[in-house]
Amino acid sequence: METFDNERASLPRNMIENSMFEEEPDVVDLAKESPSYPLDPDDVVYEPRSSRLLVRGLGENDMDEDEEEMESSARLLGMSFMNRSSNQRSTASAYIRQTPSGSCSMPSTKTLVIGVFILVLVASMVMVIYFLPGCTFTRAGCRKNSSVPLERVYPISTSGDLFPWTEPRLPASVRPVHYDLSLHPNLTTMIFQGNVSIRMLVLQDAKKIVLHSSGLKIDSCTLQGKRVKILEYKPWEQIAVECPKELKKGQEYVLSLEYSANLSNSYEGFYNSSYHSSSGIGRLAATQFEPVAARKAFPCFDEPAFKATFSIKIKRESGYVSLSNMPKLKSTDLTNGLFEDEFETFSVNMSTYLVAFIVANFTSVSANVSNINVSVYAVPEKRDQMHYALEKACDLLKFYNQFFEIDYPLKKLDLVAIPDFLAGAMENWGLITFRETTLLVGNHSSPLDKQLVASVIAHELAHQWFGNLVTMRWWNDLWLNEGFATYMQYMSIEKIFPELEIDDDFLSMRFRTLAKDSLNSSHPVSNDVTTPEQVSEMFDPVSYVKGASMLLMINSTLGEQGFRKGIIEYLNKYNGGNTESADLWNSFPSLDLNVVNVTEMMNTWTKQKGFPLVTVKRTGTEVTVSQEPFLLNADNSSRVSSLWHVPLTYVNDSCSNADICKQVFHLNSKTATFKVPAGVKWLKFNFRGDGFYIVQYEDGGWQSLTDALRENVSVLTHEDRASLINNVFALSRLGKVSFRQVLNVLAYVTNETDAAPVTEALTQLTRIYRMLEKRSELKLAARMKSYIFEHFKHLMDDHSWEEETSISKQLLRSSVLETACSLGQENCTRHAESVFKEWLTSNKTKQIPGDLLKTVFSVAAQSDDDWGELLETYKYSIFDSEKRKILEAMSSTNDVRKIIWLLKEGLDGGNIQTQELPLVIETACQSFGGYLHAWNFVKENWDKLTEKFPIGSFSLQRIIMSTTSQFSTEMHLDEVQNFLSSLKEKGSQMRSAQEAVETIRLNIRWMEENLDTLRKAL
Repeated sequence: METFDNERASLPRNMIENSMFEEEPDVVDLAKESPSYPLDPDDVVYEPRSSRLLVRGLGENDMDEDEEEMESSARLLGMSFMNRSSNQRSTASAYIRQTPSGSCSMPSTKTLVIGVFILVLVASMVMVIYFLPGCTFTRAGCRKNSSVPLERVYPISTSGDLFPWTEPRLPASVRPVHYDLSLHPNLTTMIFQGNVSIRMLVLQDAKKIVLHSSGLKIDSCTLQGKRVKILEYKPWEQIAVECPKELKKGQEYVLSLEYSANLSNSYEGFYNSSYHSSSGIGRLAATQFEPVAARKAFPCFDEPAFKATFSIKIKRESGYVSLSNMPKLKSTDLTNGLFEDEFETFSVNMSTYLVAFIVANFTSVSANVSNINVSVYAVPEKRDQMHYALEKACDLLKFYNQFFEIDYPLKKLDLVAIPDFLAGAMENWGLITFRETTLLVGNHSSPLDKQLVASVIAHELAHQWFGNLVTMRWWNDLWLNEGFATYMQYMSIEKIFPELEIDDDFLSMRFRTLAKDSLNSSHPVSNDVTTPEQVSEMFDPVSYVKGASMLLMINSTLGEQGFRKGIIEYLNKYNGGNTESADLWNSFPSLDLNVVNVTEMMNTWTKQKGFPLVTVKRTGTEVTVSQEPFLLNADNSSRVSSLWHVPLTYVNDSCSNADICKQVFHLNSKTATFKVPAGVKWLKFNFRGDGFYIVQYEDGGWQSLTDALRENVSVLTHEDRASLINNVFALSRLGKVSFRQVLNVLAYVTNETDAAPVTEALTQLTRIYRMLEKRSELKLAARMKSYIFEHFKHLMDDHSWEEETSISKQLLRSSVLETACSLGQENCTRHAESVFKEWLTSNKTKQIPGDLLKTVFSVAAQSDDDWGELLETYKYSIFDSEKRKILEAMSSTNDVRKIIWLLKEGLDGGNIQTQELPLVIETACQSFGGYLHAWNFVKENWDKLTEKFPIGSFSLQRIIMSTTSQFSTEMHLDEVQNFLSSLKEKGSQMRSAQEAVETIRLNIRWMEENLDTLRKAL
């Protein structure tokens, strides 16, 4: 699936959003690492409209009732026995109180000693018997170091009966073979009815069938035609059928269920949507099942490994068309104004999350490629915007068929633009769904917009092999789907559409992902997950971009032919099946690899979080390289001991720009040395930034590179220059270099003219500017602004405001002018105002270059009248790339009333679709006038937000980070930490909550360490 990023959908799905689970109170999250700064929801009281929070007993280690009872009993017996730091019960020595003398004679010493010994022995035995669990004295004994009871405790179903299963994952005793599914969505009542018959194969003798169902009202259930009882356990979204007779291994059975449900109001499951068109309000029903929402549309075995075939029928009204994964077989007139469309039975096994169906009033354009019918669907008034997507989809399908040496296995491939869709796109087999922004290209679309559309199509088509044909066994290896699709989207576009210049986008994504993966709150690429919330959180840059970066490193190590041979072997061996990471690595050893064992190498990248910091120290001709985890540890706790197998690449001053210049050294130990020729002036490691690591240069290494760049900017590739800028800022954040060193490296940028290094420098500098502004260091923020203007003036003043065809030049221009105008540079704002006035004068018909639309409209949005003009244009525009840029511009206003209106409209889904609310929040947080209001809006509307966006979803992750990532004061830290803690099961344990707190702490530390340097240097 393609998650949708603010401007580029190339990231994590490029990532997904769904609401896929019931709340799970009292379920302990054992799959996640505990944060180094735990958020304790029971210790805080949250006041929604207050900027401060009350904290009670923070950090106290209160005893539970059992501990208090045990402590009390121990005191009564005159002894202390409990270890407060452990949950294990233990015995301790008693002490005997001396008894007062009476009328009896004093016993002898021998008698006294024996008596004391006996008394101590008896007391100890009593203590042991009383306090140790009874299992201690059984033959089997107790399970050690575990709080899990010996006997299973079955949950209580909704009927009050015991539910016969105790795990959130389904049992493996039964697997589905085929689904016969019939659905009737009513777009007037917003209710759908369904029935499903599941043919199942019994793998182990069983007395029960457990499968998934969520929000469905099951009216009847039969097994082999006989009615059976259904039990439901909502926290795990499971239902169970208690079988009258034991199901026998190797036999097939048919389970049939009739049910009904409401069409969802969120963006997951089988959901309803409406949209505005020239003919009025249109309605549609569509699906979004990944990762765990197929169970909201029909009872099923909703886990990736339970593949099956499907036959689907859909009833619809005459004014609509229906679509599903397979071609339509026939359509039957039911004589009551309804038609029933029957689709061909699926020809290959498929996971439930890939099932899809749509009922809507869409039109299409089609073409035939290699006997595959390729079609693009959209609302009728956007028919002329579908041709670019059709052309690119056909080209990409031909490329993938040839590259993978396995033909696309279905008869048709539909690409559907849905007006109201949260994810960037979804790879449903044969029926790929998209946001309109990521599929449609109109007259207002720039080359950058076309690059985005081609990129998302390439990602989703790659999934037809990686994810659909071969599927990860469980969501812990999501990267096998998303990392591969992300890698292939960039590789394929580079090969067949070189004019789209996609490389810089991939480089930028790697930079952003390095920043995320340097936090304690990150996770391994292959990470244990169990609950729906944990599964949703896997759709992030680590799974997408780090996964793709690992494949880029393998390709670089094995060479293109070796890499391709390995993945073809993988696809052929596991065609139609499910895999784990090890299955991929084991597809490579048959190759002639004398240098490296792929499995051993890649296990160091998939099984531990983070990445290495490689330190380079050169003495004459000897180079020493060492590695350590690059960990931005805000608590300064001890660092973890991790080692990676790093294929280090490097160039030197004698040859530095071409691929043939690259040299490789494999670092798989803590420290290693190698020789370079005498006379080498400097070394640049991580050629083109292809490796997922950061490099620190010691003993004048940074100075040598900086001097070389000042003398000749082109001595390094533009990717290497961008990588140096990214690395030096990261090292400053880590505390390895001073900010003076950062400024020293940036001194050369007055001669820089390439998009990648300029964009990276501006991204890093404006981030610091925003933090200074948000902490009211306004004088220092003004000096940072002056520094930016001074160093990039040559670019800000010299750019044309006319049409530009080169994507790299468009990217450079949009980055520079957007920064200049947002910081209020007079020359930029004057030009933008002039372009906007010409546009208004022409009755909004004069074409503004697509890459400048956002910049021009953002300047206009600071005026009341012009903001109103933008709103009217937004309401009636049918060009989605233009609408999105207008919305970003309106959200950049400093007018608090307008920001509040936009936020409310986005939440209500009125003039602004709810799918765009994360964008509105993120953009509003960039302005000084909007960031606190956006943060307060999130706090006050959290419950409503979680109804729209599931806990753990990428949208919610994005909302949390955009509203908190610029805070850098203790006051803001307390407020954010206390609010997130107060959410309890509604979000406090999300990884993004931990990331938010960690990021603020890092911001605070960086500011404390660098404010004085900034004051002196700027």
